[in-house]
Amino acid sequence: MPELVFDIVGADADRYAVMPSMNLRLRITETSGERVEAIALRCQVRIEPHRRRYSAGEAAGLHDLFGDTDRWAETVKPMQLTTLSTMVPGFTGAVTHTLPLPFSYDLEIAATKYFSALEDGVIPLLLLYSGTVFGMRDGRLSVQQVPWSKESAFPLPVSVWRETVDLHFPDSAWFRVRLDTMAALREFKSRNALPTWDATLDALLAEVKERRS
Repeated sequence: MPELVFDIVGADADRYAVMPSMNLRLRITETSGERVEAIALRCQVRIEPHRRRYSAGEAAGLHDLFGDTDRWAETVKPMQLTTLSTMVPGFTGAVTHTLPLPFSYDLEIAATKYFSALEDGVIPLLLLYSGTVFGMRDGRLSVQQVPWSKESAFPLPVSVWRETVDLHFPDSAWFRVRLDTMAALREFKSRNALPTWDATLDALLAEVKERRS
């Protein structure tokens, strides 16, 4: 039976993707000497926020997710990011395979809230592997499962995530509103002859600030 070891050895922004996406470089090593004909691989990607420290500014940005810091021992839990599927071609010894990892920039999604609150450092990821390994034994096709115990940790640099997002949305953020809210914003923008949505939100915030003063 093939003995497989999985490691993420790097990550970089995909400059040619149609949406924010990065490439994880997955290193698979077969340690018993058997040839692997192919792997139908599944990879569950989790964020493990308890595996790093946070500045005061980051803690403030994470309040919506985790609440007050004195409750973080209870509230800071792993978060599911995505599940990836890929076909790894045949190899002997070891191979480095690219895993495309797409990202949403919807700020209502927990993972995006978490990423956007981080100032620097790393995003602690845990990758859990499963799938089917194809090989040849005695001239016949052999099929075996990737053990559920296979996993690897990867400290994804926050700078790589920011570069990935900035390629598509430089100095920008996106949020979702109801259609009736959008209609009201559009009416306010038109009535006040405001040129952009930034100007519209600035005007609304100025009105709120004036009423409070």
